[in-house]
Amino acid sequence: MEKFKQLLGSRKFWAALIGLVLVVIKAWRPDFPLAEEQLTSVVYVLVAYILGTGIEDGLSRAG
Repeated sequence: MEKFKQLLGSRKFWAALIGLVLVVIKAWRPDFPLAEEQLTSVVYVLVAYILGTGIEDGLSRAG
């Protein structure tokens, strides 16, 4: 249960979930007002955020 609480409190989890939801919505509703290029840019930003947060967490635990 503790792992589940940690997952729900994770910034990386929520960023990944937002990206997944946007991709699924765009696939399900092609008329969603978000161009493919915009969606790709949003996903890139979320990936960069997840990687940056992961590196930050890793460095804080190592030091």
